[in-house]
Amino acid sequence: MSMNGEYLRVTPEELTRALKDPEWALDLAEQIQDAQEDNETTPAEARYFTTHQTWNLLDFLLKRSAFPVDIVHGEEPFVEADDWGYGPPRYVTADRVQLAADTLTQMTYDQLIQGIDHSELAAAEIYPQIWDSPTSLDWARDLFTPLTEFFQAAAADGHTMVIWLD
Repeated sequence: MSMNGEYLRVTPEELTRALKDPEWALDLAEQIQDAQEDNETTPAEARYFTTHQTWNLLDFLLKRSAFPVDIVHGEEPFVEADDWGYGPPRYVTADRVQLAADTLTQMTYDQLIQGIDHSELAAAEIYPQIWDSPTSLDWARDLFTPLTEFFQAAAADGHTMVIWLD
């Protein structure tokens, strides 16, 4: 079993309902995820996105770069929510999604990993423990641009973001 970073774009109205009824939100997330699995959806069109197991690496890299928004764990807690996998979900407000999208647009993955040595990831015990070579830093490269596109689309639509580890 692995830990995956999960994202759901929701309208501010859906977020209000989700905060009052987290079970509804989990059902919505599962419905959207199932619907997207049957269709090829671009990150800009998607309402659900996953960073798979790269969440911890992305968290390490973004914190190191002083990224202004916690887009890996979310910023605000769902007070009444049960565990959605590895704890309850958290969310990011629409204005913070906009800030995240703007900041992501101004950076590249190469900038994010600049100056990092793979041994730092091993020493920091970044999940999963695969940091045996310099090329292991490329592991999240293919997810960085789609994550950026996902946040850009959410910001353009005025959406908020529900984030959890599953």
